[in-house]
Amino acid sequence: MLNAPLLNAAVDAFKIPDLRRKLLFTLGMLVAFRFIAHIPVPGADVQALQRVFQTNQLAGFFDLFSGGALSSLSVAALGVYPYITAQIIMQIMQPAIPRLQEVAKEGESGRQKINQWTHWLTVPLAMFQAFGTPNLINFSSGSNTPIIKNFGFDVDPLGTLAIMISMTAGTMLLVWMGELITQYGVGQGVSIIIFGGIMARLPFQVFQGFAAGADFGAIIVFGILAIVTVVAIIFVYEGQRRIPVQISKQIRGNRVYGGGTTHIPLKVNSAGMIPLIFASSMLILPWTISSYFVNNDNQVVSTIATTIYNTFNAGSSPVYWLLYFIMVVAFTFFYALVIFQQQNIAENLQRQNGFIPGIRPGRPTHQYLSQVLVRITVAGALFLGLVAILPFFVKSLTGFQTLTISSTAVLIVVGVALDTMRQLEAQLIMRNYRGFIGR
Repeated sequence: MLNAPLLNAAVDAFKIPDLRRKLLFTLGMLVAFRFIAHIPVPGADVQALQRVFQTNQLAGFFDLFSGGALSSLSVAALGVYPYITAQIIMQIMQPAIPRLQEVAKEGESGRQKINQWTHWLTVPLAMFQAFGTPNLINFSSGSNTPIIKNFGFDVDPLGTLAIMISMTAGTMLLVWMGELITQYGVGQGVSIIIFGGIMARLPFQVFQGFAAGADFGAIIVFGILAIVTVVAIIFVYEGQRRIPVQISKQIRGNRVYGGGTTHIPLKVNSAGMIPLIFASSMLILPWTISSYFVNNDNQVVSTIATTIYNTFNAGSSPVYWLLYFIMVVAFTFFYALVIFQQQNIAENLQRQNGFIPGIRPGRPTHQYLSQVLVRITVAGALFLGLVAILPFFVKSLTGFQTLTISSTAVLIVVGVALDTMRQLEAQLIMRNYRGFIGR
């Protein structure tokens, strides 16, 4: 049940005209997104698509994040994920490209340039995915009748190009809507779009679980595990190590400036859900490639492809679970250190005449913060790895085959909900209202 402070804060939010407008604008954008998600590209056999997504685990995994747009091959089938991919690429490339490092240090103008380059990179990535996704769906159908008729430049160049352009335009439209939410609504817009897609698909998955005739005891076990997982995710997501910082006083003429104490919050899981996306993408690649050669005429090739296909099958392979856990842990350390290097905390502290008590400014401060980050990331990485493989164990324990929610989806939902509530909390406190947490 929702507690009284939370309900009172929600009522208070709607009492404030400008905050009410932001909430209604965000809701309106989500409603528009749901309408767009049901506009199919021309030439798609929607009924045959539904059968593919009911039997193909990989397809169902991606359909969850698109909010059902992929299972109807909507113009929004790709979601905002080409843009997310472009953002990840730009973040990873910054330490390797000096030019990007220089631009990133230019403040707001530098961030705007990088954001513009990210948008440009999104277009070719979306075009590439718009070509590969229908081909993969056609292959996954396992029938002689293609899901998307006459798709391919060798069959219908103009029709194929039209589908690719429409899907790319759908992605860019969703990115634009997300930026409008960030500017005029509540929360981080692109994350809100992803959140809306996942939450829209969740009731359908629950209905599938009950329609499959699941045992009542299994439902209870699943519910308890889901609640415990969400609570644990919130606990780790909010966990941080606060490094004390002392700001030196500066004397200019007869006046004293600065001084005081503050802290640097180092999060236990500073990488968020990015390691899960990295690891799953890397492990899906050999599974997808091997699927093309399973029915090859060459017996040796077919045997090797079948072995790889079964090894990287997320639904039943313990080897996949182990690799997934290891890769999530590794990517968590990698991404956390990349983000830390980009923040230049030690350099910014020295520029503001700040220092950590007992630690010399400059390089010693950087080394100390790096060591602390690595130590606390151990807990975050191991937890993220356990959360990543938890759905597989839940499926084995409860027997649910349809009601299995991706750990990435849970992290996104919890993270976006917490960030949005935190923004509403700040807005209410600024206007002397009681926040969500209660004071």
